[in-house]
Amino acid sequence: MAWFTVAGNAAAVAAVRDIASELRAQGLREHSARSAGEPGVVVVAGDTGHAEDALRATGSEGRVLVALAAGAVADPWQLLDCGAEDVVALSSAVGVRGLLARLERWAAVDAIVESETVRSVALGCAPRWKALLRDVVEIARFTTSPMLITGETGTGKEVIARLVHELDPRPRRRELVLVDCTTIVPSLSGSEFFGHEKGAFTGASAPRPGAFELADGGTLFLDEVGELPPELQAALLRVVQEGSYKPVGGTRWQSTSFRLLAATNRDLRAESEAGRFRRDLYFRLAAVTVRLPPLRERLDDVVLLFRHFLTQARAGHDPPVLDPAVVDLLQCRAYPGNVRDLSQLAVRVATRHVGDGSISPGDIAPDDRPGAHAGAAIPAQRPGPPGGDPGQSDPAWSEQLEEAIRASLRAGVGLKQLKTLVPEIATGIALAETDGPASAARMLGVSRRAVDYRKSGKATEPGQAASRSSDASSDASS
Repeated sequence: MAWFTVAGNAAAVAAVRDIASELRAQGLREHSARSAGEPGVVVVAGDTGHAEDALRATGSEGRVLVALAAGAVADPWQLLDCGAEDVVALSSAVGVRGLLARLERWAAVDAIVESETVRSVALGCAPRWKALLRDVVEIARFTTSPMLITGETGTGKEVIARLVHELDPRPRRRELVLVDCTTIVPSLSGSEFFGHEKGAFTGASAPRPGAFELADGGTLFLDEVGELPPELQAALLRVVQEGSYKPVGGTRWQSTSFRLLAATNRDLRAESEAGRFRRDLYFRLAAVTVRLPPLRERLDDVVLLFRHFLTQARAGHDPPVLDPAVVDLLQCRAYPGNVRDLSQLAVRVATRHVGDGSISPGDIAPDDRPGAHAGAAIPAQRPGPPGGDPGQSDPAWSEQLEEAIRASLRAGVGLKQLKTLVPEIATGIALAETDGPASAARMLGVSRRAVDYRKSGKATEPGQAASRSSDASSDASS
């Protein structure tokens, strides 16, 4: 089921002997007997240092719950940053039973994530993607909460919406009804949502059910909800709050109950603060928000997804072997359209490939080859010169950098300040764009330790201090 370990000095560990015995009695195994990907518990009977050391020592791919014994001192946010999934304080309210309840929920969620239902439609094994799927599965299966799905174009928002509907726990769940808010004609928008009675307007020769009626007992998915006209935002809010509506031309109120899902590539919080989207509707939609990562944040999945799309495009054929040069191209190519962009690339390759041999460089269309056009071969992992060669530079990238430096110099920022500010700003951006220091380090191309030092306010790693001191002395003497 799960493993456990106890962290702390000898005296502190002795004080939680009873807790360890109870965990063993409940079937949890000692840390040394864990299985890959299995969840576990770290019982902390000491200070933060003991907890962090224990988390690093687990080396577990599964989720880890940190349980703080009485008297243990730790910063929960720091422990979460070190890899813990949750941090709880052991008490009469949260004893061993409480720990087991969390582990059981995690096990149920992980089983669904690994099921064919999920794996067949939401393919991917990158840590960022797996964490997202766990959140989606838990919300979909164990709640009926509304969900706002955000992300760039092509990241799979409709795929996630359909998955949420498929996992919905309601026993007599009805259909998923999709409304594309970008195609709504303002003059007919009332009918689209509310439906209409016969004769309600010119051309209404028969009654027509609207989205609210069709979604009753099921799921209403509003794609690109940020494009919804203001008058319909108010009408939607009223229906969500009251659960009733009146068809166009009708005189009788009808009730409806549906799970509401919405997707957008806009920042709806910013839109609401700017007055372009109703704030009260935003908070209704965003009861739970999930952000789908762009493909550049899940590079581990690129080859896996490409093989999947290629197999779909070549029905009846075995998954082909990829030439190493093709693999390199896939991993360094930019994907402005994200997963949809990658799937279209796979289709283009499939149309050129002949036979059952490997996918070779010639199967890549000229427009998709390295250097074919700006951005075609920019490394997707982090911005910089194409191919990672510092001796070369992409014109668009270098021009943007030159403009930023020119503006800084005109504002009075000197070279020494730039040397300090650029790494700090880059580190801050990487931390904001990724899911933690480890991912930020990969984006920056530096060690995790370097990110930790900058995050803590130190400018350099210990081994670089002497070098910085020498540079300062040289500057002073010049």
